This record gives sequence, structure tokens and C-alpha cells, in this order.
Amino acid sequence: MTTLPRGFHRIRLNMARSPSYPDGSKFHGYEFVAPLDAAGRIDLAAWKQHRDLCKVRRFWQGEDDQHGLLVHKPGGAKGATWTFDYDPGATDDDEAGFRFGDHAFQIGEYVSIRDEDGDLNTFVVTSTDAV
Repeated sequence: MTTLPRGFHRIRLNMARSPSYPDGSKFHGYEFVAPLDAAGRIDLAAWKQHRDLCKVRRFWQGEDDQHGLLVHKPGGAKGATWTFDYDPGATDDDEAGFRFGDHAFQIGEYVSIRDEDGDLNTFVVTSTDAV
């Protein structure tokens, strides 16, 4: 088991309520590891030092889990975007976090992720455990 540096958290996002999921869903979402600053935002400097530790697992009922990395890529409105990258050799599988750099990952907060098909889904932060 790898010991992570201080400030790293395991964050769980569950599907929020939507027309497709009127009650939300604990069977559709993501778990990822990221360094968070005191305000609960992703710490870019710590990520740069330990990017290989920032893993993601996408769980979706009825599908195999996908495993990848949290990646900071050029582009987006502020010049860069956070994505979940499941295959470093491809770009068509990436899922982008909408304004992830601005969000505080705290229990009960909502974040949106654009999936590989281009659909924007909303998720609720259900846990942020220090690891």
C-alpha cells in the first residue's frame, strides 16, 4: 500500500438527482485521489509533484469499472482543465470536470463532469477522506 503525502484525499462523487436519476444514484460515480488545499480545492503545485498518485475509478452500474488518472490539460476557459484520463494514448475517452479548479470538494457540494459522449452530468460530493 502506498503512503500518500499530507493533504491528499480520496473523494467520492455520486450521481446527483436528474431526470434520468430522480433520486440520484450511489451506483454511478467516481472515486479519485487528489491533493486538496485548506479551502478544499485541488492543489495544482502538489498535483504536479505527485501526479502519478492521483488515480480515478469510474463506477457505473452494469459496466466494468474504468481506472485512470486525474490530469491537468491545456485548454478550457481559464487556459487549463482537469480531466479523468483512462488511456494516455487516446483523447476520446477523457472526461472533463467543469471548472474543477474553482470547486471546493466538500461534502454536499455539486460538481459537473462532461463524459466521453459530451453529456454533462452533475454529481454530489459524498466523502472527502484524508489518505
